[in-house]
Order: sequence, then C-alpha cells, then structure tokens
Amino acid sequence: MKQKTPTRTVLYTIEQTIKEYRKICQKNIQKIVDDITVDQCLVLIILNDNVTISQIEMAKLIFKDNASVTRIIELMVKKDYLTRETNELDKRKSKLVITEKGQKTIVLLTPVFKLNRNTALDGLSTDEIEFLDKILHKIISNCKTS
Repeated sequence: MKQKTPTRTVLYTIEQTIKEYRKICQKNIQKIVDDITVDQCLVLIILNDNVTISQIEMAKLIFKDNASVTRIIELMVKKDYLTRETNELDKRKSKLVITEKGQKTIVLLTPVFKLNRNTALDGLSTDEIEFLDKILHKIISNCKTS
C-alpha cells in the first residue's frame, strides 16, 4: 500500500479546493470590478445582510483575525466602498455604512457570486452536496472538540 504524504490526504484536498474556488472567484470578480478582492466582497455582502454586525463577528464569518478585518475595512474605506459613522451611543465605536459605490458593486457582482457557486458545484446532485456538507461539518466538529 502506498503511504499517504501530507499532500495526499483528504484535508489537503479540502484546502486545495478552497484555494481553487477562491482563484476562480477572484478571476470572475476582476472581470466586472477590478479593484476589489474576494474578502472585500464578503465584507460587503455580510454588511448588506446585517448592518449591525460587529467587526469581531465579521472576522469569524470570513475566517480572518480582527487585525486582518481592520486592514480590509481600511482599504474599503479608502476605495469608497464603505464609510465610517460615529456610534451616537458609544463614541469609541463606529458604524460601517456601504456607500453608493459599494451598493452598485453588490448589484454588479451578485450574478458573479451565483456563477461561481454554479461553476464549483457543477455536476453534483443535491444529495451529493448535502452529504458533502454533512461530512465537512463532522470534520469541523471533530476539530473543535479536540
């Protein structure tokens, strides 16, 4: 029997899958909007769906540390995708607001997000997708409980 190397395990394949998916996402995003990244798109989508989300919650959702999210947000403010407004109740906090440019970008990229998902999941049945999701959640659970 052939010995499995670290790069010949299912966990490596999962990581490779994520990297390839992010590459195709970025490539398709760049065709429509040339100055935004996948992570910046995720921030826009999440903020659009939940205007009161905290930066800590945002970091958890996009699998980034707080410092990375801060840098992403700073770039997005500089690029005019977001603005910061002072929180009236707590002056130490600020509220992120999607600008008109950010809103237009969401509209432009919504079909791209759907295309990316459809491309990645092409040829998989609903049952296969649900089974894969179940397996991946088991792996996540195993890692969290260890």
